[in-house]
Amino acid sequence: MQASTASKSGGIRELVRTVLIAIGIRTFAYEPFNIPSGSMIPTLLVGDYLFVSKMSYGYSRYSLPFSPPLIPGRVLFREPERGDVIVFKKPTDTNTDFIKRLIGLPGDKIQVRGGILHINGTAVIRRQVDDFPVFDSFGRQHGILQYSETLPNGVEHRILEARGDVGGADNTRVYEVPADFYFMMGDNRDNSVDSRDPSVGMVPRQNLVGRAEILFWAWDGRWSKWEVWNWPKAIRFGRLLQPIR
Repeated sequence: MQASTASKSGGIRELVRTVLIAIGIRTFAYEPFNIPSGSMIPTLLVGDYLFVSKMSYGYSRYSLPFSPPLIPGRVLFREPERGDVIVFKKPTDTNTDFIKRLIGLPGDKIQVRGGILHINGTAVIRRQVDDFPVFDSFGRQHGILQYSETLPNGVEHRILEARGDVGGADNTRVYEVPADFYFMMGDNRDNSVDSRDPSVGMVPRQNLVGRAEILFWAWDGRWSKWEVWNWPKAIRFGRLLQPIR
């Protein structure tokens, strides 16, 4: 009886230890997220699962589960770089996680004119590439206008312009980014609610959760997870373990 009790007690301690390690990793190192919407296409697709580095920019209350106000401001802070893909708490609803690309740093002036991004009065280099393939509800394939955009620090990434250069947010006012704030935009420029929209606005430093690092799973939602025979088609094998740029 004593041996059985000791074994049970040891099992409970091991379980608690395992749970605490998992919480520690999730809080201070890497947290998994999934992509439910298309605002970051073509970089991130609906059904992608990724790890976000909590260490990249230091820690704030939003690094902790349930966001308790235990960390004032931000500790061990490191400035993010333009072009980083970042998970952050939506400024107007901190219960909601958003993921976008960092476009504007503190002190920058950001504007979109005729679909072309301008940073501090200078147009960002943009060149057209092959259309991005998508499927409609009937399974028919068509293409969306796609560009390669190069930010001032040399970060090159793809963007989509589903409505060409006449979308609702393709001509904006000049946004001046305050100190300790950031300007975020989705790569799917005509289908992204981001810092151009007052429902999001500019993102305070404290709201940064972490930098998106690597895809660990990718599932094409056109296929049911219950149809095991379709898994070879549904799993996007070419995206697995790919770094996020």
